[in-house]
Amino acid sequence: MSLWVNANDIDLNIKCKLGKAVLLGAYIVISTFLFANFATEIEVWASFFVSNLVLFTLLWWHLYKEKEYSPFISVYIVFNFLFFIIAPILQLRVIGNKNADFITNLPYTPRGIIYANVLVVIFTTFFFGTYTLLKKTRKTRVVKHNIESDKRLPLVLIGLLGISLFVFIASYDFVISEISRAGQTSFSVGTTALLLWKKLLFVVPLGGIILSVQYYKNAKSSSKNLLAIALVLMIFVMLLLWFKNPLVEKRNALGPIYISIIYLFIPGIFNSNVKTMFFMFFTMIIVFPLSAIITHVRSSLREIFIQPRLLLDEFEGEGIGEVFNTLHYDAFINIVATIDYVKYEGFSYGYQLLSAFLFFVPRKIWPDKPTTTGQLVGEHLIDSYGFNFSNLSNPMVSEGYINFGVMGVILLAIALAYTLVYLLTWLQSSILLKKMMAFYFAIHLVFFLRGDFANGFSYYVGTLVGVMGIAKILDYFIKQGIINQQKWKQSHIKKA
Repeated sequence: MSLWVNANDIDLNIKCKLGKAVLLGAYIVISTFLFANFATEIEVWASFFVSNLVLFTLLWWHLYKEKEYSPFISVYIVFNFLFFIIAPILQLRVIGNKNADFITNLPYTPRGIIYANVLVVIFTTFFFGTYTLLKKTRKTRVVKHNIESDKRLPLVLIGLLGISLFVFIASYDFVISEISRAGQTSFSVGTTALLLWKKLLFVVPLGGIILSVQYYKNAKSSSKNLLAIALVLMIFVMLLLWFKNPLVEKRNALGPIYISIIYLFIPGIFNSNVKTMFFMFFTMIIVFPLSAIITHVRSSLREIFIQPRLLLDEFEGEGIGEVFNTLHYDAFINIVATIDYVKYEGFSYGYQLLSAFLFFVPRKIWPDKPTTTGQLVGEHLIDSYGFNFSNLSNPMVSEGYINFGVMGVILLAIALAYTLVYLLTWLQSSILLKKMMAFYFAIHLVFFLRGDFANGFSYYVGTLVGVMGIAKILDYFIKQGIINQQKWKQSHIKKA
């Protein structure tokens, strides 16, 4: 038996080493191709090279030195490599060949690109330093599971199911209108109502799914409630599919939900830094761009089958560059745009952060509520450069810069590092809701880092309340009800 176990351990160790080597090799090969074919000013080239070298250092440390499972760092590395290295370099190649401005009409200036890379390097350096320091000095307290709460769990599930079914009935017309709504047309409800429906109430079934799995794991095999819980779980899954599907919700909101569900049911797929890094790296950097090229290729499938060279021509031409030269990959150029905005309008000194921290205050109550930073910079591009779209992303780097300059970049890097180290406690918790919401944030980090901050923050808080908050409130009232019932019985026994 011990020989069999040792053989399995050796096999896993070999796979782990191979996975690390493949990831580092893929990173180096892609970087080499990018920089070898990147014809630009030497200062611009060097600024991207330094940024990539800092990120590569973080990747090496994450794979070979970080012993603790941290999907947050895997996502951080993939995001930065995709949005701050690959995308801007390919975009600069496209606009350089066409002698054009950025896709947002922002004029290209070497100074703006270099300064943006300096800010990215500062952010990653302080984030990395703070993260490693906090992990060494702050002990992550593992939260123990409360067995007493398991006794109340069936009642909590019934309550969540009741709320979910009520939301299904109340929102039926809204969901139907969303399914039939064209992509660019306005929503049928206001911003506050939209946030309430989509980001809070529509995720209640996700909390039900997590708690159903928790009950199943902790219950005895002979428990009478298992069949009922299995039925409740199926209803929760169907409701979640109704509320959260590609016809109703955007891809950036669906990804964290369904990847988290995969982790919930098959945790072995993501339970190491190598596995999570492997999944995120090849889906976001290889699969998504490749699928975009194939779906936008000018030749038919029959023509490609007869002449495979036609597909290669798309890669050798501007096909791969044009895929990244879209607003889906606008994060880096929006840092440059934010720098340009600050040059004319100055810093906001924390005012822009209020749109995130006070997102729940309706604009009707607070007419002067600040617009999101993406919207603000988008309007600057419209007014100054004749762009035609204002709903832009704005990465955390530029969120820090627009508020407090370089010091703001440093402060947000430290705040992010602290948040992730704190969430490691949740990730290690035996309380499944906390564990899953920590993992959910790791995948949500792609959207959160891309920004803007107000949307990334409010969307996660809404989901957190919908998944954890409502369940906690139900559990509290059920607990108080049981306590009051026990007190009532004891008082009547004494009287008797």
